[in-house]
Amino acid sequence: MAINQNHTSEELNGIKCAVVEKNVSGDRAAFLQQLLSYNKYTVVIAATAPPKAAPAKPLAEGEIPPPPAPPAPETFTVGVTDLMFNAINAIYGRLLHTADGHVVTAAYWHQQEKISHDEIPYYERK
Repeated sequence: MAINQNHTSEELNGIKCAVVEKNVSGDRAAFLQQLLSYNKYTVVIAATAPPKAAPAKPLAEGEIPPPPAPPAPETFTVGVTDLMFNAINAIYGRLLHTADGHVVTAAYWHQQEKISHDEIPYYERK
């Protein structure tokens, strides 16, 4: 159990991991896996459990049952085996690098930019 929400850990696929992000799409999980693996972290990706369905209330006689709910989108939880990992500290502490040698910025982490522009500090960006 974490003292605060910045250092959460869970058991993913039977391995104790620091959670990087929860409920991410498959594309986002692949991006994070590629980036973190390049930075020498062991990445574990597990499918997020589907939400629990509320118990159905009994139908009155002659009542039409409601249509079935659409299936929940498949999401994943991404974690790393280094329990001291914290994404915020890694990004703003300039600890992560891209494959082309740039430092990972917050915009690159959130996939708002294709190339990390690390020459401009985050506090000077508009």
